[in-house]
Amino acid sequence: MSFRILQCVAVLSFGGAFFPFTLSATPSDPIFSQVQPLAASSLILDIANVGAGLVAVGERGHALVYDGSWHQVATPVSSQLTKVFFLNEKRGWAVGHDATILQTQDGGQTWQLQMHSPEIEKPFLDVVFLDENNGIAIGAYGLFYRTNDGGAQWREEFHEELLAEEDVAYLAELKGSDQLAYLSARASLLPHFNRILTLTDGRLLLVGELGLVAVSGDQGKTFTRTNFDYDGSMFNAVETKNAVYVMGLRGHIFKADVSLSQWNQIELPVQSSINGAMVVSDDALYLVGNAGIVIKLNEDDTSSIVTRRQGENLVSIAKDNQGNMWLSGSQGLFILKP
Repeated sequence: MSFRILQCVAVLSFGGAFFPFTLSATPSDPIFSQVQPLAASSLILDIANVGAGLVAVGERGHALVYDGSWHQVATPVSSQLTKVFFLNEKRGWAVGHDATILQTQDGGQTWQLQMHSPEIEKPFLDVVFLDENNGIAIGAYGLFYRTNDGGAQWREEFHEELLAEEDVAYLAELKGSDQLAYLSARASLLPHFNRILTLTDGRLLLVGELGLVAVSGDQGKTFTRTNFDYDGSMFNAVETKNAVYVMGLRGHIFKADVSLSQWNQIELPVQSSINGAMVVSDDALYLVGNAGIVIKLNEDDTSSIVTRRQGENLVSIAKDNQGNMWLSGSQGLFILKP
């Protein structure tokens, strides 16, 4: 039997609307089994705008590109991908489990491996690049890697300044007496780093587990915790024209001006964890979260439920160049209906 390019065209239904989905791979390709006709309805953890299109990533190393319809593209891994970031229309990076970092130089059409270290036993949860050379990838238990050459080499950093005072003393004691115990403890004492965001003024905002909200003015070389009183996990952060928001566990969302000196809690009509956000005007947001919740948050801090999709969790939201709002989560990709 002669094998050429296998192509499948499936019609996928999302919320009553139908979208064509095209994929291709060759059986000789090691990722052949990864390319699946139902990838767009599997777990999708992030959507990013790139040029006039979108790129989404999710479980089993799935990456999908939207240019009027969604089509899956090959990646060199089967590890779950958690986040995708684009610096411009061509250059982008995706990160995920097994300490995986991928890069693309053609807007997400093809992907190359930069890092894959299952032995670390931690996932990357976010990635940001300041320019084509300087980037940071973050993740569970304080996972923090930096590159200065576009990702050709990634180097680990340990941000002791984000430890609790008692943990600093504990590590110092171990370092002088038991090097192996020191390295083991160091690998688990920092909180999960969930999101890193470049603010308009160039500072980096880092949010994570145990109420971590920290800011850096030196490209992430050092961080300072802000005056943040809540000790639950923050999963995401977003900046609008006049404010910065952080959001997370059990519907908690907080707002500060650009000084980040005081965080004020905003009451939402639900207690579902908020996972993602998108700016829809100068100071209005769409929020998505667990229990299929979609909320509009206005600049005066009032909010309303847009829709609730029972039986699924929502993680990300992005708008295409036709004005459609795409949501992603536990049941894949679909358009938000007005």
